Formats: sequence, C-alpha cells, structure tokens
Amino acid sequence: MLKEKVFVPPIKIQGIKTKMVPFIRENICIDRNTTWIEPFMGSGVVGFNVMPERAVFADINPHIIEFYNRIKTGEITSYLVRGFLEEQGSLLSQREDAYYYEVRQRFNKSHNPLDFLFLNRSCFNGMIRFNQSFAFNVPFGHKPQRFSKAYITKIVNQVAHIEELTASHEWTFLCQPFEKTIAEAGENSFIYCDPPYIGRHVDYYDSWDEQSEIALHGSLEAAETRFMLSTWDHNDYRKNTYIDTVWGSCYKLTKDHYYHVGAKEINRNPVMEALLMNYTPAVAATNAGRNRL
Repeated sequence: MLKEKVFVPPIKIQGIKTKMVPFIRENICIDRNTTWIEPFMGSGVVGFNVMPERAVFADINPHIIEFYNRIKTGEITSYLVRGFLEEQGSLLSQREDAYYYEVRQRFNKSHNPLDFLFLNRSCFNGMIRFNQSFAFNVPFGHKPQRFSKAYITKIVNQVAHIEELTASHEWTFLCQPFEKTIAEAGENSFIYCDPPYIGRHVDYYDSWDEQSEIALHGSLEAAETRFMLSTWDHNDYRKNTYIDTVWGSCYKLTKDHYYHVGAKEINRNPVMEALLMNYTPAVAATNAGRNRL
C-alpha cells in the first residue's frame, strides 16, 4: 500500500502535524463550497494539504503571516529564496554561530521575512520562540553547513508549491487573535484548531493556559459551525484532563503520534493524539462521498 504524500511547508514548527495529516484529512467535514478557517495557522501543514478553494489562515505571530502574505503578493518567490539562502548559507558556513547571531539581531530590528526563514531553518531544533520583548531568541542549531545545495533546493521547492497554491486558491492570511478569527467565520465554514497543547508547553507567541482553553471552547460553541480541534489525549505518564472538563461534549478520535519536542531524546515520547469534533466521523464520511474537493 502506497503512503499518502504529504506536502511539508517551508516554515518549520515544533509539533508540526505532518504525520497526522492523513488522519485529520479523512475526518474533516468540508466540501468545495466550504471556507476553511485556521485560527492557529502555525506551519499551515494541515490546510496546505487539505487545499480548500477558500481559506482564512490566521495566527497572532506576525512573522508567519507576513512570510506567506509576501509569497501571495509575489514579493517573495522561489527564485529570490534560492539566491538569498545560497548567499546567507555561504556566510553561515564561513562564520558559523557568529553569523547566525548577527542575522538574529538583524531580524529583531528589521523583521525581514527572508531572515525569518533563514533563522527558522538554522536555529536549534526548528523552534519558533520569542521572549517577553517579542524578540526571536532561539539559539544556533550548531550546523554551519546547514544550507547544502540539496537542502536549499528542498526549501525552494516548498516555497514554489505555496506560490502555486496561493495563485490558484482564494486564501487570506491574517494576523489576529483566535477569538476574532472564529467570530468572523461564516455559516458555511469549517474551523480547524491546532492550539498550543495545554499542560505540555507554552511556547506560543504569547502564552496558553486554562483560561485560554476555556475561551477557545466558548468561541467555537458560539460560532455554530462545524469544528475540529487537535490536542493531546494522554501519554505514558499522564492524561489531558481538559478533554473531559472542557471538551466533554465533543466526539473524540485518537491516534498514536511521536511528539518531537525536547532537546533530549529521552524527553521525546509517544503521545496519543486526539481529534475533538462537534460532529461524528460518519457525517464526515458521508459529506466526503457526496462533495469531494
């Protein structure tokens, strides 16, 4: 049996849902007339692989949104990305960590989207993290030869794919809070939420806590449209109690997932992922059969 191909986007984020995409895609409930809504865009890997005709990708991290808006407007192209990474990669190989920190300082002053891409692909463990002053503060990944020809070509191809998708689909990229994004969802929308995993880490652009989790639930309930939430269910040590206390009315599906977060291998453990929905998978299957994208 052939594995389903999943497109990996150019911006990396810890906890990216690449391996979960087929499982999520087979359980969503949309047709060609549905507007896809992602209040927590992150890497965008789910929506980019679902490829809806109409979509709103939103996030409170302005650098992610700016990067994809620049691709959409043609200000960032795969051709420009190749030249930039070849030049910057060469400087990194010569000057190593000193040059990485020079670019990091430059980005925190100018917020150049291409610098953001460079840092994202050369920082430690592909992290996106900002301090309380909203300055990117992830250390160097200790790979001065990071930008080989093959690696640059891989990134260039990822950008080229986004160029094609944004040119052929009605996609909007917005920097705004999840409450606003969800409140603006129309009647024929499908909301896919991948918020920070409560109880596991708080490296969202700002933070994520119990109050945030409850506010998200309230926003989705008020939206009166179908939604799906990705979260963690349990691991070998503990359970996500918020699934019962906050999301108890939702239908739940689970799947094993290896969660790649943590500096040490011992901290990277398998997690049972959960998809929480306000509809049943049977509805999704029926809908998919009648109205394929």
